[in-house]
Amino acid sequence: MTDKKVVSVLVMGGEATAGAPLGPQLGPLGVNVLAIVNEINKVTGDFKGMRVPVKIEVDTETKGFGVSVGTPTTSALVVKEAGVPKGSGKPNTDLVGNVTFDKVLTIAKVKMGDSYAKSIRSAVKEVVGSCVSMGVKVENQDPRAFQKEVEGGKWDKQIAAFESDK
Repeated sequence: MTDKKVVSVLVMGGEATAGAPLGPQLGPLGVNVLAIVNEINKVTGDFKGMRVPVKIEVDTETKGFGVSVGTPTTSALVVKEAGVPKGSGKPNTDLVGNVTFDKVLTIAKVKMGDSYAKSIRSAVKEVVGSCVSMGVKVENQDPRAFQKEVEGGKWDKQIAAFESDK
C-alpha cells in the first residue's frame, strides 16, 4: 500500500523556488524538488505576481508527484486587472482604480470553480462586491452603482453573450 503525503503551500505564480516554503517541506520526502518547482512554475505562469494556492501530492514509495493549482483570491485578480498595487485604504471615499465589465466577466469565469455562485451573473455580483470593498471602480463608476445596474438587468445581454461563448 502506497503512502501519499500532501503538501499545501502558497507560492508566487511562476516564481516558485526550491527554497522556503517548498524545499523544507518536500526535501525530507526524498523527491526531486527542482522537478516539482519547474512543474509548479509551468502551471502557475498565468498568475505571475499573484499568490497562488498549490497542493503537491507525493507518493513516498515511488517518489512520483502530482501538482494541483487553485486560483488566486478575487481581490488579487481585481488588483491585477485594475493595474493598481493594492485596494484603497478608504474604499467608501477613495477609489483607486478601474476595471472594465469584460475584466469583471473574466475574473468571474476564473472564480466560478471556487465560488458558491450558481450562475455567471451571481459570480459577477461577487466580483463587483469585492470591487466595492477594495475601492475599485467598474466601468468608470462607483462599484455600488454598477452593482445596482447588474441587479436591474442592464448588463444581462452581455452576461448572456458571455455565457453562450463558454
